[in-house]
Amino acid sequence: MMINSLLDNDFYKFTMQYAVVKLFPKARAKYQFINRGKHVFPEGFAEELRSAIADLSRLHLTPQEKRYFATTCPYIDPTYFDFLQGYRYDPSEVYIEQRGGELRIAIEGYWYRTILWEVPIMSLICELYYRMTDQQRQSDEQVAATARGKIERYRNLGVTIAEFGTRRRHSYVVHRLVVQALRTAGEGTFIGTSNVHMAMLNQTKPIGTHAHEWFMFHAAKYGYKMANLLGLEHWSDVYRGDLGIALSDTYTTDVFFTQFDKKLTKLFDGVRHDSGDPLAFADRAIEHYKRHGIDPLSKTIIFSDGLNEEKVTRITEHCVGRIGFSFGIGTNFTNDVGLTPMNIVIKMTEAFPEEAQWTPVIKLSDEHGKHTGDAETIALAKQILHIPSYAP
Repeated sequence: MMINSLLDNDFYKFTMQYAVVKLFPKARAKYQFINRGKHVFPEGFAEELRSAIADLSRLHLTPQEKRYFATTCPYIDPTYFDFLQGYRYDPSEVYIEQRGGELRIAIEGYWYRTILWEVPIMSLICELYYRMTDQQRQSDEQVAATARGKIERYRNLGVTIAEFGTRRRHSYVVHRLVVQALRTAGEGTFIGTSNVHMAMLNQTKPIGTHAHEWFMFHAAKYGYKMANLLGLEHWSDVYRGDLGIALSDTYTTDVFFTQFDKKLTKLFDGVRHDSGDPLAFADRAIEHYKRHGIDPLSKTIIFSDGLNEEKVTRITEHCVGRIGFSFGIGTNFTNDVGLTPMNIVIKMTEAFPEEAQWTPVIKLSDEHGKHTGDAETIALAKQILHIPSYAP
């Protein structure tokens, strides 16, 4: 098995699952695979992926994992860990089809169940793709040395770094090598990983809060104008001040800061940047905090958009002494092995709130290439949110 732990998933999937169980237990969701990189999949890939996904149904939360998770996250009710102990992946929720080199994947079911599929399926796609196309990576020693070199240079820069690379990692083995190297060589700089399993193995902190789908669902249930506001209100209702980093770009940064009112601005510890110009975003966040009478140095921006050493250096020089900041680095850590990283995503496409109907959902990031959803719904959302049609 390429995934051998239920916790081999991103932390924000579990934190969102807990919130969905509490607030929206009857909601349903659909997801689809998007092949941004136009990768051509070899013959038989779908069959191998189905087999790997079927293997996931054997996973369960072990007593040791349950103790670790509950101890590490005391702000989550014990009932959730009992629920997670009984959770099993259901492969019948996943539809896979291959036509030539094209791969189609659709996921459908109750949101509280299907929310866990995205990350492991993407990890499996990457690992299988490299294996079935017979692409040879660098040696274990080279992989570990590369990770150590990076974290040492980040330490010299005086920044803090988390690893966010589960979804597009080269493989489980590479991911484990990288996190071990970061943990041993990055004291004082490496602050944790988004992967709960890797955090447990390395006795470090799982990092994360929520993802775009949280706000996409809120738009389906409450409308685009209320999605950010109610999404953050509900998050604070569940977590009461913990996990206080707000994702900013589901419906563009401009719309987010308009809806990020003074109460939420004070309540949340900071914001996460995931698309668009990071320096312009930092300036916008600093201006927003100052306008509300808040010292920007008391807040934090988590930068997480396609980062490498050059970008981290540029952002650090721009932000130091002006606002708190940290970095979440993904593919540049877990898929820097001498091969071309895959460019793939799995996104929610429709939501079915209780006592409603299937509703298309979209994401309007600050980069046009990161929009997801059908063109008609995107145009409607831009009209409702007063986003110019020429905007990204």
